[in-house]
Amino acid sequence: MRRLFRVFRALAGAIAVAAALASCGIAASTSVPSFSAEPVGPAATVSPAVAQTRAAIASALAGVNLQLQDAKQPFRPAESQRLMDAPRAVYQVVLPQDPEGGYVVVYEFRDAAEAVDAGNEFAGYVGSGGPGKVAFPIDAQHTIRQLGTTLIVYSYSPSTSPDPGSAQIAEALKTIGIGFAPPR
Repeated sequence: MRRLFRVFRALAGAIAVAAALASCGIAASTSVPSFSAEPVGPAATVSPAVAQTRAAIASALAGVNLQLQDAKQPFRPAESQRLMDAPRAVYQVVLPQDPEGGYVVVYEFRDAAEAVDAGNEFAGYVGSGGPGKVAFPIDAQHTIRQLGTTLIVYSYSPSTSPDPGSAQIAEALKTIGIGFAPPR
């Protein structure tokens, strides 16, 4: 009798699980659910402002023999609130000794004043003692530049960036637009 009760209880449990799955629609679906991946590089079409900023970055980098390309891997740095909410395009500078580094992010804003506000906010975010500062290595160097309605952000750490080109990227970007210095 006990054996029959155990079989009945196991069968009832299996029916309950099947019913629960069927009510969720999981059992009815024969396709594998897909999850959208975070965009890797810039969208197929970028705004004229972002395209102009990309051209300015590529030109500045060419002056120090560095090449800009669309990012091939997903990348999203630590961001202040305004940057989190802004459309972005991610590029990567070719660094032979650091293929995982060299990411440059271009954020776009409604107008130049918003880009300036976002630049000031991000500079405070990475320079304060709060979450922005601890999100990066202690010796992180941040290049924050505003060009028109866009904000260019590049960060690297001399202690963890094996390619000497990392510092050259920062220097080249300093020739574009206006800059923001994080407080120390």
